[in-house]
Amino acid sequence: MSIKTYKQATWEAMKEEMLRDPSVYAMAEDIIGNGGSMGHYAGLGAAVGDQSRVLDAPISETAIVASAVGAALAGMRPVIDMRFSNCLPVCMDELTNQAAKSRYMFGGQGKVHMVVRCPDGILKMQGAHHTDCLEAWFAHMPGLQVVIPSSPAEGKGLLKTAIRNDNPVMFFEHKTLFKMEGEVPDEEYTIPIGKARIAREGKDVSIVVYGIMVSRALAAAEELAAEGIDAEVIDLRTVSPWDKETVLASIKKTGRVVVAHEAVKQCGFGAELSATIAEEALSDLKGPIVRIGAPFVPIPMTPHLEDLCRTLPKDIAAAARKAVSA
Repeated sequence: MSIKTYKQATWEAMKEEMLRDPSVYAMAEDIIGNGGSMGHYAGLGAAVGDQSRVLDAPISETAIVASAVGAALAGMRPVIDMRFSNCLPVCMDELTNQAAKSRYMFGGQGKVHMVVRCPDGILKMQGAHHTDCLEAWFAHMPGLQVVIPSSPAEGKGLLKTAIRNDNPVMFFEHKTLFKMEGEVPDEEYTIPIGKARIAREGKDVSIVVYGIMVSRALAAAEELAAEGIDAEVIDLRTVSPWDKETVLASIKKTGRVVVAHEAVKQCGFGAELSATIAEEALSDLKGPIVRIGAPFVPIPMTPHLEDLCRTLPKDIAAAARKAVSA
């Protein structure tokens, strides 16, 4: 194991996959000058010995995604970067009509194996145009897979799997992850899509989260432990497909559940989780499902208003107390 930042770990994933497979290439705006929006591609072309496989793109998300779809259909494995998830609406036709549906409509012959990296989430004072969490949009679309890593080790393993996958993958990375440090295996490894992990064992309440919310849920669990509440934390890793079996097994054990995300609560992925739990595990519940997320407002620029839109450890802890007291 080595201590690495998320940025370093995912850079290593890109390098390893580009060296392993010559069909893999990267494309993003300002990828050569600044290494992308987070500097997470800096030096990649030199590291793989071929600068032509790291492509600077114009400020046109439509052109980036459309060219990647075409390249994937021709046999390449593009990894493209949207800089901010809020740029995704610009290229929805290319994503939801071309990337998502081509494999089905061509009878399995037109595989769109591409990865769309989407930095998202609240980072201080970036305003409403650069902070949305849009994973629920794409989880709703058949043909797309939606991956949301929670740590440096998870990011590396999931990115390698996403690149090798034969389906288009939306890869949502919370912007605060890029500086996060953690242990990363030194040996070769991948993480399967569609399989959750139990980030913390517990017996009193299940907290179902993904992405940056995993570290926040673990912090909340420590706070709850001091009060005698033993919380289990489930890291979904992927929300399409998502690991229903692991979630339902945890609820059968604890009888109580909190689902949480930074995305807006209304129609967020927590609603899908809650509905499935209600449909398939109602008899296992000892109290109501508690669902938390951001208020139904554009993210403000003003820091103290912006803070009201974050889902933080204290909010998760409060939700868990509510769940166990019911």
